[in-house]
Amino acid sequence: MKFNKYKKKEEETADENQEGKVAATGFKSLLTGSFLSKENVVGALPFIFFLTFLGICYIANGYRTQKVVINLHKTNNSLKELRSEYITTKSDLMIISKQSEVAEATAGMVLKELTSPPKKIVLTQEEKNEIIND
Repeated sequence: MKFNKYKKKEEETADENQEGKVAATGFKSLLTGSFLSKENVVGALPFIFFLTFLGICYIANGYRTQKVVINLHKTNNSLKELRSEYITTKSDLMIISKQSEVAEATAGMVLKELTSPPKKIVLTQEEKNEIIND
């Protein structure tokens, strides 16, 4: 069996031309929207709706994530402000509660600073019992 080389080439070019026409008609149907009226597209509508639903869920998830991140940044900023306020208030309290500051604040009052160390009161068991029974 002999094959004709030229006949083969003609068939190949015809196949290529046919593929080009199919591609052109496919592009034409895409532009005109006629591909939507075919039965295979109607059968694929549930899948298209599912993909649309997934796309909407994906977008909604993105917005929700952005909202959570914004709230997280606001909370972190508020926490930093409260921490700095706590540190400032604590240092102010430490300064005004020093013995010298308290003595200076009560200088005009009747209160006087204690110059002798405090004395320890020691009770025996009998004295404790007397106080409890009275």
